Amino acid sequence: MRVLIATLMIFLLSGCASNVVTDYDSATVFGNYSSWAFADNNNGSGFVSLDGARVQSAVERELNRKALNKVVEEEADLLVSYRVEKVDRLDTTGLSYGLGFGHSPFGFGFSTVPPVREIEEGKLVVELVDSATSRVVWRGASRRYLNESQSTEYRRKLIDEVVADMFAKYPPGM
Repeated sequence: MRVLIATLMIFLLSGCASNVVTDYDSATVFGNYSSWAFADNNNGSGFVSLDGARVQSAVERELNRKALNKVVEEEADLLVSYRVEKVDRLDTTGLSYGLGFGHSPFGFGFSTVPPVREIEEGKLVVELVDSATSRVVWRGASRRYLNESQSTEYRRKLIDEVVADMFAKYPPGM
């Protein structure tokens, strides 16, 4: 019974963990910002990717909720930069088999190594840059990842949730 209660508590506490991490320049007065624009995120390619359009839509919605006005880049107090950083991780989900024998405090066993595969995922990072100083004043990064196997609808919902979680912590200290 104790094991069951401990397991349930672990699941409940892990559900409370934040899906994003934010950081900011503590010397910045965020109340001085009233306008924003997207920085050039397409690296001169002239187009915005599908996920980029989803991120832009979510960021625009959240900054409108913060009563910041979208303006042209030359007039903006804040420039919004975003990217999806490539993250490689090892996945060890799968079965491993083992056999053991012995008694008392001694025994002997064999087991197979669980299957390991490398997975490439994307971590969303959003930065707010002070246009006057060209310094990043606020940064949000996702702890949840995008990957190619996710459906279009799931990717849209994930991006919306992550961006909303990020901007729930903007401006800092509120």
